[in-house]
Amino acid sequence: MAERRSERLDQPRENVRRFTLPSWMTNEAFGLISEKFARFMGTAQFLIGMTVFVGIWLIWNTWGPKNLQFDPRDLNYTLLTLILSLQASYAAPLILLAQNRQADRDRVATEQDRSRDERNLADTEFLTREVAALRLALRETATRDFVRSELRDLLDELEERGLRITADPEAPVAKKPRVGKPPKAT
Repeated sequence: MAERRSERLDQPRENVRRFTLPSWMTNEAFGLISEKFARFMGTAQFLIGMTVFVGIWLIWNTWGPKNLQFDPRDLNYTLLTLILSLQASYAAPLILLAQNRQADRDRVATEQDRSRDERNLADTEFLTREVAALRLALRETATRDFVRSELRDLLDELEERGLRITADPEAPVAKKPRVGKPPKAT
């Protein structure tokens, strides 16, 4: 009897990788390389270098000795066209990969900004409620002007009764008239 296989032909294999990248070439490492390449392609050094390279190529293959031209003008610079096409075909996906990584970073930064803004809004609303509560509580407390006016009223009332209050500690203090029971005789 034939041994039965655990794999079925009508179902795809799971977690089977036929080709694995070397351990140093992870998605993150490849992304970093592509970002560096995209940044370099946007620099003045790259543009000047590419212009010099193409200029030398065209000068050599146009006016150089016929037996030493490797991409003659007669063939419309086929090799140069191929090189520039290859460079463009690799540059475009690498630049798109770098842009996607930048978009991911921007998305994360936007989410962090949004959460920070929400926390700031919550803190501001809390502080606004606290300030409103303090204002309500202060309306019920005596202000400095109120206390001064009450003290003035008390001083006026004491002077009307015939008592004199001074700020001088050496001044004689008026005795309060006793109201109520007479003093005890001894």
